[in-house]
Amino acid sequence: MPRLHSIPAADATGKAAELFSAIKARTGMVPNAYRDIGVNSPIALETMLGVDAALRKSTLSAKDIEVIKLAVSEAAGCDYCVAAHTLVGKGVGLSTEALAAARHHGASGDTRLDALAAFAHHLASSRGTVASERIAEVKAAGISDAEIVDTLLAISSITFTNLFNRVNDTTLDFPPVK
Repeated sequence: MPRLHSIPAADATGKAAELFSAIKARTGMVPNAYRDIGVNSPIALETMLGVDAALRKSTLSAKDIEVIKLAVSEAAGCDYCVAAHTLVGKGVGLSTEALAAARHHGASGDTRLDALAAFAHHLASSRGTVASERIAEVKAAGISDAEIVDTLLAISSITFTNLFNRVNDTTLDFPPVK
């Protein structure tokens, strides 16, 4: 049960209702995380959706973004985001092996995706300046400087959602991932 204020998406008014209508038109539903963010702070939801829209125009592919979001969500212990981004990852064509590798630091057979996942996990689970060897490793896998910067944006986006769901204990509305 959510810890923060929550109402059915259909009962929302004003800016939250407007955002929910757009989300539902695009995805067919208003996920519980979006609902609970939006009813408490429409500006936070609008900003988050804007960042994700910008990511879709970035140097990262849809697969790249989902691998990054899965790696960070696993490191954060956000079951909600792991479930959501596993489902989205399948939808953008990630294999079962790539999904598991992104979460558990394994090899998927795609050096580039594995490097992105390892880099994202390292950034999400460490503090301080990143060692130059880490940057060299991700660049050796073919990741450009622009893609490194866009990876940071993807990490920022998912970190907000991870934090929200951990504070709110958002009710899972996606198939759970074991």
